[in-house]
Amino acid sequence: MAKPAERNKDRSNGAIVAACLTFVVAMTGMAYAAVPLYDMFCKVTGYNGTTKRVEQASDVILDKTVKVTFDANTASDLPWDFKPVQREIEIRIGETVQVNFTAKNLASKPTTGQAVFNVTPMAAAAYFNKVQCFCFTETTLKPGEELEMPVVFFVDPEIVKSVETKDIRTLTLSYTFYAREPSKPLAALKVKAGEPDKRL
Repeated sequence: MAKPAERNKDRSNGAIVAACLTFVVAMTGMAYAAVPLYDMFCKVTGYNGTTKRVEQASDVILDKTVKVTFDANTASDLPWDFKPVQREIEIRIGETVQVNFTAKNLASKPTTGQAVFNVTPMAAAAYFNKVQCFCFTETTLKPGEELEMPVVFFVDPEIVKSVETKDIRTLTLSYTFYAREPSKPLAALKVKAGEPDKRL
């Protein structure tokens, strides 16, 4: 029969093991949640140059102007010619404008890409609001196909009230397109009733 001291020691060891397992499970869960949470944080705060997505245009337009320059890049594994139609524009703060980029597939097969973006100076990113952008979805181009892609945006008038941003006169909107595997429709992933699942 186990002595009381041994039973207490076993209980203590069991509690330590349970605590360690709980910690490992919690940390694993946090690791999976970190990326979407960080992405959400960036979109809300403009941290790391991430712009905000909005549903409607600004209804306040100031007499002050700001220059917006455009930068376009492609990753080495995506054979596209990607560039802005205009390199820069000057707009009134709060004014909703549309600019266009073009992308041409230089490959002999269809290719798919998706753009990531940021705004510099980073302090101004929270005030750069996109109403429409090609970067919200994947883009697939046929061999030799060229596509004009619009971006609709405005600079929030609140930018002139912040100490960190009130003196900013030039913003740069930068895009980089990366190669992606085209997303398959959900219907293509379903297995018909009575058929073996060939994905297994």
